[in-house]
Amino acid sequence: MLSGFVVLFDACVLYSAPVRDLLLEIAVAGLFRAKWTERIHDEWMYNLIRKRPDLAPERLERTRRLINESVEDCLVEGYEHLCPHLELPDPDDRHILAASIKGQAQMIVTYNLKDFPVEVLEKYGIEAQHPDDFFLNQSDLHLPVFLTAVKNCRSRMNNPAKTSGEYLEILRKHSLVKIAEFLESYIELI
Repeated sequence: MLSGFVVLFDACVLYSAPVRDLLLEIAVAGLFRAKWTERIHDEWMYNLIRKRPDLAPERLERTRRLINESVEDCLVEGYEHLCPHLELPDPDDRHILAASIKGQAQMIVTYNLKDFPVEVLEKYGIEAQHPDDFFLNQSDLHLPVFLTAVKNCRSRMNNPAKTSGEYLEILRKHSLVKIAEFLESYIELI
């Protein structure tokens, strides 16, 4: 199942491994077409290295490569010329909107909703959505596929292994409270 629905990931949702893993897992399942840019990669990697200088840059470069290889046609290029013509509360976020326009995305998944005002995005037919709401909507649209994706993500956490309950606590720590609460009803399946 390959969806025609296109979603651009902001750097803030790629920053955290558990959030990134679940986003990529459901993208690979074909629930939507995921997009990002090399600049978005640079941003989340830069912020992660600042917070975690113990991480080897080579390891993050490997993660970047694996992310790019995991989703077909994921990289948006040639969007930079749009940036000067876009107005957002934070000019540093114009590249996100520009890549969304160029990549024909209908949605931006971001924790920073205030940086993407509805009145600006609606001109381009784009909506910004918090990852918690995005996951909840995906679970509502494609429950069996979504539950399998969650189970796959949890099962890859093996250092140490995580129970379903522990995995839901990880989601909560990443501001994914609504989807964690929803998944409580399916705890035996994940």
